Amino acid sequence: MSMTSQDTEARGKISYTFDEFIAKRESLDWYRDEPFLQMAVERFTDSEFEKIHKRILSFSPMVSSNWNHLAAQSARPEIRPHMLHYDAFNHRIDRVVRPMETLQLEKGVFGEGLFSSQMTAWESFVKRMLIHQLGEAGVTCPLTCTHGLIALIEEFPDEVHPELHDILMHTKEGANGEFAIGAQFMSEIQGGSDLPANLLEAVPDGKNYRLYGNKFFCSVAHADYSVVTAKITGSNKVSTFIVPSWLPGEKEKEKRNGYQINRIKWKMGTAEVPTGEFQYNGALAYPIGPKDKGIAVAVGIVLTLSRLEIGIACAGFMLRASREANLYSEFRSVFGRKIKDYPLAASKLKQIENAAQRTTAGAFKIYDLFLRLEKPLNPGLKSDHPLETRKQLFNLRELILLQKIGATKEGVEVLREAISVFAGHGVMEEFSTLPRIFRDVVVNEQWEGPRNLLLTQIYRDISRVADWYPPSDFVSNVLEGASQEMIQTFSEQLEDLLQRQVLGEVSEVSMEAAAEWDAFCNSLFKAYQEVALSEIK
Repeated sequence: MSMTSQDTEARGKISYTFDEFIAKRESLDWYRDEPFLQMAVERFTDSEFEKIHKRILSFSPMVSSNWNHLAAQSARPEIRPHMLHYDAFNHRIDRVVRPMETLQLEKGVFGEGLFSSQMTAWESFVKRMLIHQLGEAGVTCPLTCTHGLIALIEEFPDEVHPELHDILMHTKEGANGEFAIGAQFMSEIQGGSDLPANLLEAVPDGKNYRLYGNKFFCSVAHADYSVVTAKITGSNKVSTFIVPSWLPGEKEKEKRNGYQINRIKWKMGTAEVPTGEFQYNGALAYPIGPKDKGIAVAVGIVLTLSRLEIGIACAGFMLRASREANLYSEFRSVFGRKIKDYPLAASKLKQIENAAQRTTAGAFKIYDLFLRLEKPLNPGLKSDHPLETRKQLFNLRELILLQKIGATKEGVEVLREAISVFAGHGVMEEFSTLPRIFRDVVVNEQWEGPRNLLLTQIYRDISRVADWYPPSDFVSNVLEGASQEMIQTFSEQLEDLLQRQVLGEVSEVSMEAAAEWDAFCNSLFKAYQEVALSEIK
């Protein structure tokens, strides 16, 4: 019997389709369909809940659909940011070229006025947690840096430099419907996170300064304004400056303010945000904050907010990973059973969900403390506050550091596990956003101080305040609500570690102590998250 043309056409055709899964994923609303996030919002916003809830319900569909589509499109490698150094007439312009999708997304995100006086802190917080679920997407790093720049100018009002007020209004409230973007340029080739090693020189020029030298790692290269650290001529101490990318009337001409962008860095993650290498050749800079306390200004204000934001971002990353892994496990059948019906897979899904909810609960609780202490920035370890307030400020300082290292480390683990639920499809970047978010969280682990640096800082902090804040009191306050047995165990471990050679010379003994310190900080913060989770559920 011969084959018909119809039989030939049918042979080898793929009948399997992912359409059901895709339709469900695309119909998800990242707030409406996330009951735990709604519970957390209700728990922490009290009388504001109904108003904020309605506004987030209105806002969320835009993030979940249109902005998500723009973020996915802008991640295509062939359209990543690049430099156009010269125009057609050989003028040096250093234009950062970014895709249309990123520009549209940026306009929408910044157009929300997330830091304006018209938006409450909690509404902004929840909206940002949703936006972070896009991944970095070329917008969340700029958003975070802009927040830091705004806080810095508000912390140090300056009548001598009216330009700073104009910059504040441009970034916070917008001008003619456009919100300016901020950046922070601190790292240099010889120092990285070691800001005291900065060599960029600030030369006095009347009431202003001119910058000369190189900044080696400058994210948000397309920003309108940047926070820059440098040493004033003749000084060995770092100062902080605000530097406009263009002087008035020059942006349209693409004439930059006395600096060049040598190149755009090739990064493993956060690839949609351009990170450049800058050469300053006399850029006009406005000083801000005490001239001999630039490191305290930069770290205490700008980096504190960035570290706080990274915790919010990790919560968003994990919520999305959990949601999409669960959805796929309910759709996909292998060897005759749904993925979710295999105990090993079900166990992983439960772990991912728990991590997402713990991280979200912890982020809410730390931000609540931040707000209750009236958004303290740069408090240092010494202050004139009453003792109990000083302890609360210290708790916040250490919790922000613990969250930064704890949430990013677990974020990497959670994203990897979520990707594994998708098996081979999990690494296909047109199939899932999770690989891109995985790379972003790996980079977030390095931003604003890598793990070892912050572990060292926490150890030194706790040691330095022991005379007025005993380690056992610190543990009991941070873990308030946990069992007495748990509090006692952590207290004993901390007191023991403070007597060990965690920061001593390298030896088998000191390396063992250092490893135990790392594990202790990780466990302590997870215990804090568990307490926060129990207060919501």
